[in-house]
Amino acid sequence: MSTPAFQFLDPGPLIDRDLELVVPQARLLDDVLAACGHPLTGRDAPQEASTSRHQVEQFLEAVPRGRDPGDATRGRVPAYHFWMRWHAGPDVPDPVKIAGGISLRIGTNRGIELYYGNFGYHVYPPARGRRFASRACRLLLPLAHAHGIRTLWITCNPENHASRATCELLGARLIEIIPVPEDDPLYARGDHAKCRFRVDI
Repeated sequence: MSTPAFQFLDPGPLIDRDLELVVPQARLLDDVLAACGHPLTGRDAPQEASTSRHQVEQFLEAVPRGRDPGDATRGRVPAYHFWMRWHAGPDVPDPVKIAGGISLRIGTNRGIELYYGNFGYHVYPPARGRRFASRACRLLLPLAHAHGIRTLWITCNPENHASRATCELLGARLIEIIPVPEDDPLYARGDHAKCRFRVDI
């Protein structure tokens, strides 16, 4: 008997004042590249600054409408992906239209609970300092709850103080700091330890 396909839900509007979570789409591609090409991104986030048009196009092709069905054979659970659209006011000098991105992984396994977490997010440097990450996570809590999730895990590197602050703003509890196994892909990219935060919803 085959496993039934994962059923994605319509989360409805996801808006918190000047922040709106939107489905990744080709018409916003130039806005993403503008955020990547911003001088502050080049200075403070060189990896994101090197993002190419082709990479974004590949992402859009891989997760149509921001929906990733996952792959159980590879330990990947289904996930939603959103871009953070920033409706900046006239008082903001040189704003970017896309402030960052966030993903919500639905389900759990050892990797998610220990190293990867249910949430993954990033905020481009020119949009930082406005609590977009914690606000985006909070907007997605009802969607997680609708899928039957009652406990969410968020992980971050111990030295990532901004991400740790995001977890604290959400009311998450730091459970522990654990080493990342040397054979995990995270280790190869330089992540040697993870803080494990727990959020009960």
